[in-house]
Amino acid sequence: AARAEVGALAALRDSLAGRREEYWATIVGAQRLAAEAWLARAQGDDERAVRLAREAAALEETVEKHPVTPGPLLPARELEGDLLLELGRAAEARQAYEATLRREPNRARALFGAARAAELSGDAGAARAHYQHLLQVMRDADAERREVHAARAFLAGP
Repeated sequence: AARAEVGALAALRDSLAGRREEYWATIVGAQRLAAEAWLARAQGDDERAVRLAREAAALEETVEKHPVTPGPLLPARELEGDLLLELGRAAEARQAYEATLRREPNRARALFGAARAAELSGDAGAARAHYQHLLQVMRDADAERREVHAARAFLAGP
């Protein structure tokens, strides 16, 4: 089923490109690569998964946010961070999350990913800074949210 969905994204990308909808063809192309990356991960081909995730992020970053959309729901660079974190490559994951934050500075999910990756890679100072920023961004969020709880627990110390 997942392979068919990746194929459908490729067909949609080709259709958009054929209609000279280059912006949307690029966005859908990046989404296809990201989906294919996670499919490769599910199949146990981790290096291919990382390569595809990085290709997706690089492609997505070739276009600016469309003026009438809020931007990607889940940026490809952030998905790259998720994949790298899942693979135990925290330092690389942190770089991916921080790249997302350079484009979208107050993105809570990327802040949490960067904080977690910094924590797991042993950089307590960076983890502290990202967790503090996360709590500032999520100051009105439900205190029971996993991200808020994790940030408060880290900042409270051992």
